[in-house]
Amino acid sequence: MRLRPLIPRGAGLARELKRVGVDPAGIRIMTPKADLLVLEVDDLDYRAALILKQELLSLGAEAAVSRRAYRLGGGSGPAVIIGRRADLETLTVKLARQPFGLKELAGRLRSFLESVAPLSWQLAGRRLYLDRPLIMGILNVTPDSFSDGGRYQDPAAALEQALRLEAEGADLIDVGAESTRPGSKPISADDEWRRLAPVLKLVVPRLGLPVSVDTSKPEVARAALDAGAIVINDVTAGAAPGMFKLAARSGAGLVLMHMQGRPETMQVNPSYRDAPAEIYAFMAERLEAAAVAGVGPEQLVVDPGIGFGKSLEHNLLLLRRIGEFTGLGRPVLVGPSRKGFIGALTGLPMEERVEGTLAAVLAAFQAGASIFRVHDVQPVKRALAVAGAIRNENTGN
Repeated sequence: MRLRPLIPRGAGLARELKRVGVDPAGIRIMTPKADLLVLEVDDLDYRAALILKQELLSLGAEAAVSRRAYRLGGGSGPAVIIGRRADLETLTVKLARQPFGLKELAGRLRSFLESVAPLSWQLAGRRLYLDRPLIMGILNVTPDSFSDGGRYQDPAAALEQALRLEAEGADLIDVGAESTRPGSKPISADDEWRRLAPVLKLVVPRLGLPVSVDTSKPEVARAALDAGAIVINDVTAGAAPGMFKLAARSGAGLVLMHMQGRPETMQVNPSYRDAPAEIYAFMAERLEAAAVAGVGPEQLVVDPGIGFGKSLEHNLLLLRRIGEFTGLGRPVLVGPSRKGFIGALTGLPMEERVEGTLAAVLAAFQAGASIFRVHDVQPVKRALAVAGAIRNENTGN
């Protein structure tokens, strides 16, 4: 049984209720009731669904269930909970006494409600607070990355760019030495570290910002942490043996990213039944695996992996539903910067995709993402400052 937030108002909510199988008349009645929290339970006993509906109605809230729940014969399916936070807090008490898996649902709901408080991200001895959006500036020291391959291989040029990103308002710098662009081939750990070592030696002492290393190899990550990095940004979500143990021992921040396939082949006909739901389930499993290995939840950030084994339609759907990933209880990072889907929509080359990047970042921010990995720090910083002021009801007159 999993719990995840859905889009709360208007056509987005109506679409989700229709997908669950709610009667059209019920959709018309329930959609205007959406206030703050709209959550889907993915596999609920139909007997439990009917009890849930009655309990929520008694609180002035609502549960949308499939028409199949009213038929005799049992079974299970998804349900959608609609209610104010206070209603759902009361619901957790009432469900704790109920059968058919509702006690488990009460626990998951309680955990979710605790998770939607302001989050922070623990990075070894530092803590970043998510009371505002954070910007992760990209520093590629590769000869072949899709955006700026070869420009910052020289350590002096890399340092100059890192200081520029810091001056433009980055909150941390992500240094990568192995390209993961579509079609790229892997390199050895030795080659990756040869590129990284001289850059980190120069950059870490000069920056006042946390430094992240973009690698999926535990041996490279370990060396980077020894050189002063305090975040591991892993595009394989900790797939390599030893990565979780390294994060647990070091206390470093760890970004878990989703990728379907490998960089060499990931864009060859990527396929999903429901990309956000499948990636959410993947992330839930990786968070659990990290916890079993001893990684503290406060160290973890999730990244659905825009552009990594996703078609144009998958990327747009993920950005449209990025808020669902907040249900995992950890900060959500997105990295749409200059990606191919922007080029597909605009017909523009990589160097002219700043406006498209801004649009994707702002849409993701409005939906609940809180960390943004980008090349163009200054325009993103400015755009987020305005968007944040608009969203903050306590800002202005």
